[in-house]
Amino acid sequence: MTELEFAKKISEIGGVAYLVGGAVRDKIRGVIAHDRDYCVAGVVESDFVKSFPDAAKFGKSFPVYSVEIDGKKCEVAFARTEKKIGEGYRGFSVEFSPNVTIVQDLFRRDTTINAMAIEILGGELIDPFGGRADVVGKKIRAVSEHFVEDPVRALRAARQSAQFDFEITQETLEAMNFCADELKKEAGERIFAELKNALKTDKPSIFFRSLERAGILEVTFPEISQMRGKIHSVEHHPEGDAYEHTLKIVDDVAKVNSKPIVRFAALAHDLGKGTTLPEKLPHHHGHDKRGLDVLNEMDRRIKLPGDWKKFAAFVISEHMRAPMLMTAGKIVTLLEKIHSSKISVADFNDVIRADHGGLPPHLEHAEFIIGELFKISGRSAPKNLVGAEIGDWLHAERIRRFVELRDKNFGGDELD
Repeated sequence: MTELEFAKKISEIGGVAYLVGGAVRDKIRGVIAHDRDYCVAGVVESDFVKSFPDAAKFGKSFPVYSVEIDGKKCEVAFARTEKKIGEGYRGFSVEFSPNVTIVQDLFRRDTTINAMAIEILGGELIDPFGGRADVVGKKIRAVSEHFVEDPVRALRAARQSAQFDFEITQETLEAMNFCADELKKEAGERIFAELKNALKTDKPSIFFRSLERAGILEVTFPEISQMRGKIHSVEHHPEGDAYEHTLKIVDDVAKVNSKPIVRFAALAHDLGKGTTLPEKLPHHHGHDKRGLDVLNEMDRRIKLPGDWKKFAAFVISEHMRAPMLMTAGKIVTLLEKIHSSKISVADFNDVIRADHGGLPPHLEHAEFIIGELFKISGRSAPKNLVGAEIGDWLHAERIRRFVELRDKNFGGDELD
């Protein structure tokens, strides 16, 4: 079924079909949308079900159906209104009926660039709140005073600013600030979801700077906020304090690695610097160990995925020492740890390279070296060795092999 056929079937049961949300915004921006979402108004649900018997319903408090349109499963929602009756995103009563108009539905949305619709059959742009002008003017603007009723909209506005490199208007920053108290009570999963989306953007630092400008960074990500003012020596970090350094590293990693998990590790690598006592500045001795405690606290608050926490913890623990190792034994121990942890060498190196401005040969060529070292296995150990003796022999043999590789190849900073 094509989009036009879908709209005609909706018309036949007395309704109107609209393209809504990001697809409309992206059409105005001149880019191809990844997803196309639809809203139908003037439709009785029982009539919809008869006309689309294969549609799968997944909305609970209001009707949302999955319908195949132009070969893709698309979300089709019924026009609805919302009324705030409690706290958080669950604190809404929802009304849907054939009497709810598309303008009423758009009014409940977060920002103007997402509060537009295109009537499919007629092609008319429905833009009651100036969304097109804000797309052209690159502005993030709250649709109405109801923006503050769902506090996570504050994070969503910051994420949209990072996603499109749009400026958040002053009145919207003030609305975001108004969300601070409810954000303290918000479910960690929702905070993490917006963090994950923000880390997918080309320049994640905009997300955190937007929260800072709105005065809610300390509420939403206190671990990042507390790095502000934690100065470095200008010689090592001319970009400024630990906060500025961290945002620079996140953006630098984002240029070369698209994985949110890796970008998060870049964000987390210096978390321990936020706990450095003022009298110790500009030095941050032991911040790698303290950073693990901060990461654990962050995990308790926003419930990080296990693989995100594991990778970030490895980067926090090793980001200072890994590129500075000189002795063969310590280098081999690091490479063994990387191998056993199943950490991606390339991902780890992307963070270390951004933080240190380069890589030593043992990291630059770590994948090759690890491959060579692990050709040596316990099966080759002398028959008289047992238990821990085999492990000691393995480690010693791998050190010997590493020294051979280093002597042969590292002189020219290259490996065969």
